[in-house]
Amino acid sequence: MINEACTTIIVGSKMMADGSRVYARSDDSCAYKGAKLVYYPATDNGPEEFVALDSPFRCKLPAKRLGFSALERADLPYHWGEGGFNDLGVGMSATETIFSSEEVLKVDPYVESGLGENCVYDIVLPYIESAREGVKRLGSLIEKHGSAEGFGIAFIDEKEIWYLENAGGHRYLACKMPEDKYFVSGNQSRYRKYDPKDKRNYIASKDLIEFAIENKFYDPKKDGEFDFHKAYSLESENDKTYNYTRVWGLQKFFTPSVKTNVKVNDFPVYQVADEPITIASLREAYRFHYNGTKHDPYLNNNPKEPYRPVSIFRVINAHILQHRPWLPKEIGCTVHVVMGFPDLTPFLPIYQGVKSYPKEFGNLHKYSEECSAYWIFRKVACLGMLNFNKYAPIIKERYAALEAENDQRQKEMEADYLKIYETQPMKAQDLLQDFSDKMLRRSLAVAKDLQEELFTLLTNDIEAEYKFHGA
Repeated sequence: MINEACTTIIVGSKMMADGSRVYARSDDSCAYKGAKLVYYPATDNGPEEFVALDSPFRCKLPAKRLGFSALERADLPYHWGEGGFNDLGVGMSATETIFSSEEVLKVDPYVESGLGENCVYDIVLPYIESAREGVKRLGSLIEKHGSAEGFGIAFIDEKEIWYLENAGGHRYLACKMPEDKYFVSGNQSRYRKYDPKDKRNYIASKDLIEFAIENKFYDPKKDGEFDFHKAYSLESENDKTYNYTRVWGLQKFFTPSVKTNVKVNDFPVYQVADEPITIASLREAYRFHYNGTKHDPYLNNNPKEPYRPVSIFRVINAHILQHRPWLPKEIGCTVHVVMGFPDLTPFLPIYQGVKSYPKEFGNLHKYSEECSAYWIFRKVACLGMLNFNKYAPIIKERYAALEAENDQRQKEMEADYLKIYETQPMKAQDLLQDFSDKMLRRSLAVAKDLQEELFTLLTNDIEAEYKFHGA
């Protein structure tokens, strides 16, 4: 079974109800690892070299570094950023774990000292001024250092979204996201079509097709049009219940009118939703676990359910990068963050213009109720999972109310921000920072109240179960 996994959703501006662009991803690694919020300020004297903490990879870095935010792995400081924006409003998320075929890896194997998922974010995002430039920088790093593993990575800015999938040790294909579609990926390369003449919509290794022909991954006479997935990607039995089901399930969630076969990997690369997509519907998508069906592992108390859900307990974070280019980037670039198991944890809006966070959101590694936001939220989820059908509805109701409250307060704050932004920028910044601090602290207060309520209910349940009568 795969231990490192993710689910990616990308939405073009014409598919979003409000015209924003979205890139979203979950990190389904390990409940013990956790994440924290960090902002690194701009500098002309940044680190000259990146040295990985948990792999042999290292590379030279430019001295000039843009300021950037990071949803960071708690145990790997300035090392494994997960998602956020830089000071120019360019966003990035890293990474979606994918796999190249055994045939490809025989001739172009992964490079042990190459570029891994653990380091991509911090060596790319602080040094790019657009999404397209992010693809080009990452592509050049792949070609120079090689890839240590398979990954998919997205970049978002005020004009475009690009998503890159690597192949083998030294190749990749990146495509510009269509504005009128959405895209879903679950631990598999999803790309099919590539037109090397279309420089506007594709960026790839120069020999991507030629290398495939030379090594017999692709035969133009026999296979017809080049298919990137067929030529380079892994297909295994495990995919049928681990990966296909998530793509099928999410496409069914957004486009219930279209019928697809969960057992056959011919899902459209890009799909059209039946209704415009919203941040609220994306939050629900990351809480998807075949809700209410026979494949719902939580409803049916079945940890051996073969269909792998989108929302699983070991998620350490999920984040929805939203770019609204008609607004100042300080409020137009927002990361909607959930720290932990999405089904039983609230999404919280983190604005690009916010440069600091309450201490609980920047601390972590082990459980500490007083200093770690991640573990405060994780404890609520743990208590909920002890009796999902009884406790989960309580948690969901409370967090739904919190998210609705945050949504309304966001609207009010943004309206006030825009009134003073042009003439009183410092006051606008103070307003934004104050909103963020209060909103994040309020979320912790709601979580702590839930802990007390759930612990009380659990105490009563245990007493009732072990109440020996007779006295």
